Amino acid sequence: MVTRLWRFIRHNPALSLALAFLLLVLALALFSSFLPHDAYRQNVLVRNSGPSLKYWLGTDALGRDMVARLAVGARVSLTVAVASTIIAVAIGVLVGTIAAYAGGFIDNAIMRFVDSMYAFPDTLFAILFAALIKGQLGGDVSGWMAPLAEAYRLSGGLLGVLLTLGLTGWVTTSRLVRAQVLSLKHAEYVLACRLAGASHWFIIRKHLLPNTLPVILIAVTFVVPNAILLEAGLSFIGVGIDPPTPSWGTMIASGAQSIQSYPHLLVFPALAIGLTLLALNVVGDALRDLLDPAVSASRGAAT
Repeated sequence: MVTRLWRFIRHNPALSLALAFLLLVLALALFSSFLPHDAYRQNVLVRNSGPSLKYWLGTDALGRDMVARLAVGARVSLTVAVASTIIAVAIGVLVGTIAAYAGGFIDNAIMRFVDSMYAFPDTLFAILFAALIKGQLGGDVSGWMAPLAEAYRLSGGLLGVLLTLGLTGWVTTSRLVRAQVLSLKHAEYVLACRLAGASHWFIIRKHLLPNTLPVILIAVTFVVPNAILLEAGLSFIGVGIDPPTPSWGTMIASGAQSIQSYPHLLVFPALAIGLTLLALNVVGDALRDLLDPAVSASRGAAT
């Protein structure tokens, strides 16, 4: 499998470039503290400076280094992408598996709820949900919600974004998993397990979920770019990450106010988001081709 994967990457130049760029973003996020400048250090004497040898991508309106802030923003985006994807995929797999395996009235009720979720635009629903969380946890909160409010404050609004994206991004995953489980639950080996007296949980855990793993991996490639884009959009309109924590969305919002005078404040964070989403889409397409038996068969026939 490793040899096949390496051969697949080596014969796909676009995938190689995408993986190299994502590794660069990951390295910046992990080792941002080792950069020459601090993301929060202000120096008004060099504010709005253009790219130079000292400040590779220039500085912002408060004299903070753009490279350092983009690196910390990458950490925020990757944290949001990974954590919210785990939440969304877990919910989607649970909902899709229960709906497909139970069938009948339960399947119809769950899928009608999923259809109603599809009726709302993703961005609008995320904005409403994020504004609700920010309003509930952003102020003075007492009672059982006090720990959540404290976690929200300590995370700089990151908790609210994670909950928003995790609780709104599971719909597509649930449909993909449901379709796969529907095609598997009547397979001969599943029927043999039932006849042997295996429990429902054993069948799901040992036979259905492992065979839905390719579909789950493909679903991840849809959820991760969407999470990064939605986080940037929420931060752009002020209901996402709270300042002064750097976020690509907040950096774009700040740069849009001075695009004519200092275009680098907008161009570099916009390029960071655009190139990251492009790389993730390339990796997602390659992963789908690798895991799709029909595509693999056509490649083998062609060679």
